[in-house]
Formats: sequence, C-alpha cells, structure tokens
Amino acid sequence: MAKPEHEFHPVTDVEYTLCPGDDPLIKERVLAKDPESGVATRILRYEPGADSSSMGVLTHDFWEEVYIIEGSFVDITLNQKFSAGDYAIRPPGMRHGPWRTDEGVTTFESRYYSK
Repeated sequence: MAKPEHEFHPVTDVEYTLCPGDDPLIKERVLAKDPESGVATRILRYEPGADSSSMGVLTHDFWEEVYIIEGSFVDITLNQKFSAGDYAIRPPGMRHGPWRTDEGVTTFESRYYSK
C-alpha cells in the first residue's frame, strides 16, 4: 500500500491533532499517510515552550525529510539550534532530538520506506 492520491487542496482544511505522546503543545497536520506502514507526510507544530524531552532521543526504521518553515527549535542532545530554512534528511536508525522551543516552530516532514 502507499499514501493515498490527493489533488491540490488547502492544507488548512486538515485539522491539527495531538501527536503521539499527547503533549498539548505538539501537534500535527497529517497530509497523507500509508495505512499499512504508518509513514506520513505532515506539518508538525511545536507551540512556544514545547519540550519533547519526555520522549527521549528518537530513532525509526523509515527515511525522514524535514524542512523548517518558520520559527526555531533546539536539539537538546546536540545543543544546537535549527531555524526556518534549515533542512534535514535522516536515514533509518539515525538518532535525533529531543527538542525544545521558546518561540515555536513549524516543519514540513515527509516519511517513507526505500526499496
């Protein structure tokens, strides 16, 4: 299975929902999701003051590409700040996070499996 087919539509038609972990300051707009694998394309929003330390360092078995649309956050493990215009591509198994933000941050993320 794959992500579903969608023609152009306003992203704002997709509601923000709580991300796994249920932190009310961390929400996502899932734009497309493969129901079998769970990989998704989404817009992720950390509200000002959000901190994902409780989730610890993340790794996953899929590829992930992330572009920061606006704002900034700090990778707590790296003690490094990333801001609007920054981009990351993470292969399966790459460690990243946790994150915190004072001003808030919005990212565009695409997740997928490579054959």
